[in-house]
Amino acid sequence: MDEPRPSYLAETDPEHDRRRRRVALVVVLVLLSVVIVGVAFANTSYNRCKQPPAVDGRTVSFQVPDGATGRDVIAGLADQGLIRCGGLVGNLMLRSAGDPNGILAGTYQIPVGSTLDQILTIVTTPPKHVPTVSLTVPEGLRIASTYPGERSIASVVQEVTGVSADAFAKAAENPKLTLPPYLPAGPGAEGFLYPNTYQFVKKNLDAKTIIHTMLDQFDKEATSLDLVAGAKKLGYTPYQIVIIASMIEREAQIDSERPLVASVIYNRLAANTALGIDATLLYDDPTPDGSLSTPDLQTDTPYNTRINAGLPPTPIASPGEKSLEAALHPAQTNYFYYVACPPDGVGRQRFAVTYQQHLRNVKECLGG
Repeated sequence: MDEPRPSYLAETDPEHDRRRRRVALVVVLVLLSVVIVGVAFANTSYNRCKQPPAVDGRTVSFQVPDGATGRDVIAGLADQGLIRCGGLVGNLMLRSAGDPNGILAGTYQIPVGSTLDQILTIVTTPPKHVPTVSLTVPEGLRIASTYPGERSIASVVQEVTGVSADAFAKAAENPKLTLPPYLPAGPGAEGFLYPNTYQFVKKNLDAKTIIHTMLDQFDKEATSLDLVAGAKKLGYTPYQIVIIASMIEREAQIDSERPLVASVIYNRLAANTALGIDATLLYDDPTPDGSLSTPDLQTDTPYNTRINAGLPPTPIASPGEKSLEAALHPAQTNYFYYVACPPDGVGRQRFAVTYQQHLRNVKECLGG
């Protein structure tokens, strides 16, 4: 009787060798396909990154600090939206475009929409001396003055840059100005012209350039503070948070007290109680003179938070970082009242839970 043949192929069987070669060929083809697809994807991504951002008519002031590397410059260009990609792809683009060692420290004016080659030409060319002006806008100012002598953003701009205060205020209050997702169309830029120190080229400086630079700075600060997520967590819109921050800015003089003032505002809003913040009525002073008379306090305007519950319709000033932080992170208290208390120190407030406590504070602080 014949012995049964094995059901497997021996190592030396020719059919086994052919099958092994076929498997190896399939593996090689699969790996080759993956490589080809990867190379094609990388090439597509690289070509997309090489395309400059869309031209929007703006020119960005870009600073190259002393000792900055090519990697630092690429990261800065990407952060300011002057190139599409930073990181590894950006550095590959830089090496293929030119010598990163030729980049010079200085401040450069780079038009949005420039190619990387054009940007490199700019930052490797010794900057000419360009007359500039330093504009410092402090916290707590409103866009326009309402009475002679009132300091406002517009008056500071005119004093420092020569740009007309009226022209600046008109441009900043334009209802078409927006800054998604923070500033909707309609109310103008009150509260969103971020207080900071800015450097501008003097030549051809106009209100639009100043306004958009300040709005861009607000956008950076709001992103850093995660304003959208913070507002959502509190149950408010980003615009409402800026309104609250503007009131904190005008009411609090000491940073440590800003979260306490914020807590009073939120506690009153939650109770649907009028805020009673006179700074809001001063923003829309019925007799604009920088003070409030008894008839003023009885005027029915949306900014009179003595007689109307809820928030005023717009911010009343430009809040700084500390007030925005306080609006996003109020102290957890039961306070419903506060009053300026000079005996406790310059700029100090005294806080109270009940109205009776508040009356005692008023008497001790103001002698009422």
